[in-house]
Amino acid sequence: MKKFIALSLLVPLFFGACSDDDYIYPNVLTDMTDLRTDHTGTARYLITDDGTEWYIQPRTGLDGLAPDTTYRTVTMYEPLTKQEGKDKEAILYNTQQVISLVPQPESAFKEIKTDPVAIQSIWRAGNYLNLILQVKVKDKKHSYHFIENKLEIHEEKQTLHLTLYHDRNNDIEGFNQKVYLSVPLWTYAGKLRQGDQIVFNIHTYKEGMTSRTFNF
Repeated sequence: MKKFIALSLLVPLFFGACSDDDYIYPNVLTDMTDLRTDHTGTARYLITDDGTEWYIQPRTGLDGLAPDTTYRTVTMYEPLTKQEGKDKEAILYNTQQVISLVPQPESAFKEIKTDPVAIQSIWRAGNYLNLILQVKVKDKKHSYHFIENKLEIHEEKQTLHLTLYHDRNNDIEGFNQKVYLSVPLWTYAGKLRQGDQIVFNIHTYKEGMTSRTFNF
């Protein structure tokens, strides 16, 4: 039985990442993906948000993970398959785990924290609402989560209200750090329908508390 891993920390899973900043990768793609392991804990498949499944070409450094598990990641990989009809195969260069936690109701939080961030990009794709943020940090550990505020029903349509939880732990706003997050919308399968809406609330440096709306 497959299981899905979602951690509250950004955990690097760099498989053979090159340390030479001048190294030029071949033609690669960098995507938010689901990375799936086999029964031995070896990374075997990448599944992109459009449903494309890539078999990972065997190499060293892909093992040591939880068996039969799916990780949410941002991954750099090179597609190898050129012919139609063949199984899609790719070389994985490096990957980093993404914060992808199931939203929790407001009552689950001792205190609601919405410290500011900058939105680099935010988009809905497949089973996820993806975010790339720029956060001002120095040396403290920041915490992130997703708050489920309410589910409104108006006539035949529903609107799910979510908020980004961000606790900077009184960190000094020093330099920008890129943070990757994905809201797992598959948790709302059977509750939300096509045509329903998701309102994502987020506190930003420039706009204050603002929101973005997406179709489910």
